[in-house]
Amino acid sequence: MDYIFQPGFLGTRAPFFMDVVSVIVAVLPFLIFGAIMLAKKKHYRAHENVQGLLFVVSVIVVGFFEYGVRMEGGYKNLMEGSSVSHDYLLYVLIFHILISVITLILWVKTLYFAKRYKKQTTLPGLYSEAHKKDGQRTFVGIILTMLTGAWVYMLLFVF
Repeated sequence: MDYIFQPGFLGTRAPFFMDVVSVIVAVLPFLIFGAIMLAKKKHYRAHENVQGLLFVVSVIVVGFFEYGVRMEGGYKNLMEGSSVSHDYLLYVLIFHILISVITLILWVKTLYFAKRYKKQTTLPGLYSEAHKKDGQRTFVGIILTMLTGAWVYMLLFVF
């Protein structure tokens, strides 16, 4: 597994695993948008399956990311090549983590209640509007996670 710590493919100082995770996170909002379009076209079963798959893949990617960071020696080792101040980078990282955790909670909540409402046969139906609002909040969170993740990546490996 040493290859995941080799130089990445995006032309920065980032290790391979960080480039892989970054590309997946950058593509995720587009995949989620596609899943949302399935629901808009009333392909609810496909929407449900794709959303579930994207959630599982995302959790695996976060696990892969955490493993890579720990094995690479943690945040301090990753920031060694950066010219950005430690305090600024730390604040941006905390902001990113906060958004990511809130988004994960929103996503879990959205999936949980979707399953519950489906069992009650109120989705689609009575709770469709609530589910739509939960999904929109989650989608915004995923976009913000992607943007703040890109911000952290740039600070760590480009500047």
